[in-house]
Amino acid sequence: RNSGAVAVIEGAGNHCCEYMTSGVVVVLGQVGRNFGAGMSNGVAYVLDESGNFASRCNLEMVGTRPLDVSDAELLLALIREHLAKTGSPRAADILENWERFRPLFQRVTPHTAPELATTPPPPEAPGQPDEATIPTP
Repeated sequence: RNSGAVAVIEGAGNHCCEYMTSGVVVVLGQVGRNFGAGMSNGVAYVLDESGNFASRCNLEMVGTRPLDVSDAELLLALIREHLAKTGSPRAADILENWERFRPLFQRVTPHTAPELATTPPPPEAPGQPDEATIPTP
């Protein structure tokens, strides 16, 4: 279950994103069967190199579509962060060969609330301090 976290993983077994209620999941490898069963909100991005993701996805609960520009920007940022934090050879390969991998990603959102299945807001604009940097009197 995912109730608001952002996760980048390099593969998953059966029932990935089951009962997901919010958050973002990026899967950089294969998934097992029944992907997205019970998913009610949130967004998943799945790399479908083998072309069989639809047969592993619970299409009664979720729908898939190719990435749009904002999806691709978010996905690139998350994969870059994953590489920086883990040194993942998989992430490095995807970033180095982005033009080949980009069309293989699918965006997954639930049928129950596709208008609510949003990506996280963009980072604050430069010069806009967050609460942690606001000086106190």
